[in-house]
Amino acid sequence: MSTFDVKAVLFDLDGTLVDSAPDLGAAADAMRIKRGLPSFPLAQYRHMAGAGARGMLGIAFGIAPGHADFDAMREEFFVNYEQCLTERTHAFDGVTDLIAQLTARGLPWGVVTNKSSRFAVPLTQGMPLFATSGALVCGDTTPHAKPHPEPLLEAARRLGLPPRQCLYVGDDERDIVAGLAAGMFTVAATYGYLGARADTSQWGAHAAIHGPLDLLALLQTA
Repeated sequence: MSTFDVKAVLFDLDGTLVDSAPDLGAAADAMRIKRGLPSFPLAQYRHMAGAGARGMLGIAFGIAPGHADFDAMREEFFVNYEQCLTERTHAFDGVTDLIAQLTARGLPWGVVTNKSSRFAVPLTQGMPLFATSGALVCGDTTPHAKPHPEPLLEAARRLGLPPRQCLYVGDDERDIVAGLAAGMFTVAATYGYLGARADTSQWGAHAAIHGPLDLLALLQTA
């Protein structure tokens, strides 16, 4: 098994470090209930959690950007989501131990997410897991979002490291595309929301992990 000699590890947020599907689904489902529609089970929302408001409204109401009601319903969803950001959201099994291990090894870490700062900042501030994070780059931190490499390059700058000394872990193809374009090592997380829908072997990542703690075996130790 190949190992990577890196000085820092960067992570995607939703579907990689935290399972936010329960709160995202609840925010959309509250809109259905408000309109007198039957509630959907979480399983119906889960696989689209990585797509945020677009995914949740698509499941709940079958609408997409461009629909006449989409913008107004997206803002209603956002308000609902703000009110329950961390009620049900939790770290995936093994993530807390992984972060503790990285910290013990003296490896800085951070988060690069397409989630806007409106949600990513309060979410990370509300969870003790992120107390040792050295960088948070959101979808609106730079002029570009993933799959553009700029958010990852910004994270490397904030950690004071060249991109080639960083490794990026994500559960979506855009994460790997961005990481490769930034000149970083990349690891595909297969335990997130994608399930059988995606063939991660086609993404071009340097490695794949099936659980958070699998990452430790890929990191060279001094």
